[in-house]
Amino acid sequence: MSEYTSALDLADRIRRGEVTARAVVAQALEAARTDPFNAFTRMFDSPLDDAQAVDEGRITGPLAGVPFAVKDLFDVAGQVTTAGARLRIGAPAAVQDAEAVRRMKAAGAILIGTLNMDEFAYGFATVNAHFGTTRNPHDPERLAGGSSGGSAASVAAGFVPLSLGSDTNGSVRVPASLCGVWGMRPADEAIPLDGVFPFVELLDAVGPFARTSRDLKVLYEVLSGTTLSGEADGLRVARLDGFFERNAAPEAVRAVDTVMTHLGSDGVAELPEAEGGRSAGFLITAAMGGALHLNTLRGRAMDYDPAVRDRLIAGAMLPSGILAKALHYRDIYRKIFAKLFDRFDILVAPATPVSAPRIDQATILIDGKPASARANLGIYAQAISPTGAAVVSAPVKTSRLPIGLQFIAKPGAEGALFALMHRLEDEGVLGFTQPGGTA
Repeated sequence: MSEYTSALDLADRIRRGEVTARAVVAQALEAARTDPFNAFTRMFDSPLDDAQAVDEGRITGPLAGVPFAVKDLFDVAGQVTTAGARLRIGAPAAVQDAEAVRRMKAAGAILIGTLNMDEFAYGFATVNAHFGTTRNPHDPERLAGGSSGGSAASVAAGFVPLSLGSDTNGSVRVPASLCGVWGMRPADEAIPLDGVFPFVELLDAVGPFARTSRDLKVLYEVLSGTTLSGEADGLRVARLDGFFERNAAPEAVRAVDTVMTHLGSDGVAELPEAEGGRSAGFLITAAMGGALHLNTLRGRAMDYDPAVRDRLIAGAMLPSGILAKALHYRDIYRKIFAKLFDRFDILVAPATPVSAPRIDQATILIDGKPASARANLGIYAQAISPTGAAVVSAPVKTSRLPIGLQFIAKPGAEGALFALMHRLEDEGVLGFTQPGGTA
C-alpha cells in the first residue's frame, strides 16, 4: 500500500477487506510522527481505536477509515485550538468539533492530528515564530506556502490523503500551488465556518486539500452537504489577462499556456479592476483583522509573532473611513466580476506568481522590480477572494517545481468545474507529481 494511494482507493480497499483501516491509520501515524517537514503540530491518541471501529463496522461512510488532518484553527473536542499562536496555548479546550470536522468524521474519516500554519492565518509562508517553519516536500529548502502550509505539505508528503485548511486571501491556493496538490476555496458560505478560529469574517472560507481531483470533489461534497453533477463539454474557458499576467514568472505563464493550448481555447477575459479588487481585500483584511485582535494586543502584544503583530497593529490604526470605502469597492468589484460569467463559464489564472521560493529568499520580481517574496505570493489569489466565486487550485503537470492554476467558476457551477478538472487530470495536463518526480 503506497503512501500516495488516493482517498477513494483507500476507502474502497477498506470496504472490500483488502486492507484494514487500522493498518492504513497506523501507517499514517508513523509517517506523521517522523515528519521531516514540520507539517504537524500535534498527534491524537484515539485514531487507532477509531480505525478498529471502522474494521468492526461501527463507523461507516464514504470515507470510512481514511486518515485526515486539520489546520490548527479548527476546533477539536477536548483540544486547545492554538491558531498557530503561543498566546493561545493556555486557552480553554474546545467543547465540540468544528462543523467541518464533524462532517468529516460523520463520513467515516479518521482525524490523526493538527497542522502547522502562519500565526492567526496571517501570512503566505508558514514561517511560524512559535511552531517553526513548514518545509516543502518537493525541496525542503523551499517554502510550503501559507497560511495552510502544514495542510498542503502533509498531503504532498504522503502523510494523509486529505486535509483541511482555511482560505482568506489565498491561504489554501498558495500552498496548494507551491506543494503541487489540489486545493479549493469554495464559494461564499458553501461550507460552514462554525468552530473555525476567525480571521476576517467577510473573507474566511474552509478549504480542502487532496492529491486527486476526484478526492477533492468527494471531500467538497462531504463538507458542503451537496452532490455535484456537470459536464466538461462545451464549457467556455478564458484566461484572465492584464494584472494576472503582468507579474507572472515564466513558469506561471507557461502553466496557463499549457492548459489553454490543450483546450484549444483562445478566450481572454479582461478585468482591469483586479488590482483594485486586490487592494480592497487587503484593506478589509488589515482593518478587520486588526480590530479582531485589538484588545489582546493591548495586553499581550509581545506574545505575538513580531511580523504578525506589526501588521495587526497597523490594521487596527486604519481610519474607519478606509474600511467603509474598501467594502464599497468590494461590492462594485463583485458585480463587475460576476458579469464575466455572462461570456465565460470558467476563468483561468495563476494561483501564485512563481513556484516555491527558497526559505531564505527575501524577494521575487513583481513588475520587473524586487518585492517581498512572502507578501506577494498571494497577489493573484487575493484578487479573487473578494468575488465570492468557487476556485480550485490545480497542479499543472511538470518536471520542474510544482505550480498551480486557479480555475474559477460562479457559485452553483461547481459540478461543471470539477468535470473539467477530471478531464484535464485524466488527459495528463493537471495532476499531482510525487516529490522526486514520480507521477
